[in-house]
Amino acid sequence: MATQVDLLKVREYGNVEFLARQMVEGFITGLHKSPFHGFSVEFAEHRLYNTGESTRYIDWKVFAKSERLFVKRFEEETNLRCHLLLDTSSTMYYPEPGYGKITFSILASACIAYLLQRQKDAVSLTTFAEGIDIQTQTKSTPSHVHKIFQQLNTLLQQPPPLRKTSAAEVIHQLAEKINKRSLVVIFSDMFENVSDVDHLFSALQHLRHNLHEVLIFHVIDKKTEEDFSFDERPYEFIDLETGEKVKVQPNQVRDNYQTAIKNFYHELKLRCGQYRIDFIEADIAQGFDQILTSYLVKRTKMR
Repeated sequence: MATQVDLLKVREYGNVEFLARQMVEGFITGLHKSPFHGFSVEFAEHRLYNTGESTRYIDWKVFAKSERLFVKRFEEETNLRCHLLLDTSSTMYYPEPGYGKITFSILASACIAYLLQRQKDAVSLTTFAEGIDIQTQTKSTPSHVHKIFQQLNTLLQQPPPLRKTSAAEVIHQLAEKINKRSLVVIFSDMFENVSDVDHLFSALQHLRHNLHEVLIFHVIDKKTEEDFSFDERPYEFIDLETGEKVKVQPNQVRDNYQTAIKNFYHELKLRCGQYRIDFIEADIAQGFDQILTSYLVKRTKMR
């Protein structure tokens, strides 16, 4: 699944719902052809049979095909509440609004929303920067999910803003608002304050303290934001949140930059591991399969 092609389609057609459906259906078809054969079927409609329980709901048709025992799952067993958190601060529009981190995150969110709709699971969408911009209800109806797609479409067409992120404050607010145990999926580059990240970690710990499962997709352009891979010529770098500009030759700052960013990423991964938060590096140069597979694995673990 070529991300650049998908992002070009988004920019050309602007139909997030249509593209999300295409990608999810193609992904699920690929699962059936891969070593994960049957994974999406288990995920959608069945669970493994546990020795000693009643055989009343064993699906014998599936057993005939797979020689494995699965029990039919009912709606009350499968319902999940999922909150999608989408960072819309200035840095998310890097490296270019039509192809950057925000477009990747919008389409990835749409794919997960469509998967949730297929499972009749409830979903909400929250977009944020310095505060909460959009916060929908948490529902599973087709009309509700369609409205989420419309909101994502609108977001896709908006010009890039000039504003900072307050991810920690927003996460603290949501941790207080979400009453029922849920899966919280965050799309963000986490560039709030790389020199003082304790406030962010406190917010993430707040979610876990309230027994929510958390899945972070750390959305980055790895080539430039992590590797700092620029041609050796003078550049003018612009702070996307303040507009401040600085002229510099990449080799003059590369070593210091790489050290700082690697320390930040290491601390972020370490803390997430301590809090039992799933941390996924989402490079926008890669395909969306990484997003969908990580979500399905997390969803399956929560059963």
